[in-house]
Amino acid sequence: MDEHKHKDHELSVNVNLDTTPVLYTDSVSMTTNPDGVVLDVMQRIGNTRQARIVSRIGMSREHAKKFVIELEKLLKLTEGQSKTNEARKN
Repeated sequence: MDEHKHKDHELSVNVNLDTTPVLYTDSVSMTTNPDGVVLDVMQRIGNTRQARIVSRIGMSREHAKKFVIELEKLLKLTEGQSKTNEARKN
């Protein structure tokens, strides 16, 4: 988000790496209604045609719109980084 507008509202975020794992996803199911959006974040189970939900994330429609905007900004900002990192490894 725009740093200048939100300086007064910054949060100090603490993460306990022992109890807060990064959950990999290869599939996301999205449902929506007039009140909000629910994302079911899933992982495939081996080579089967099954998946398990590893996390469910719910948010208001307004928050979902902001999330999409910020995710798009982040992806554009980091677009070439994975290619650059691969080139450095070789």
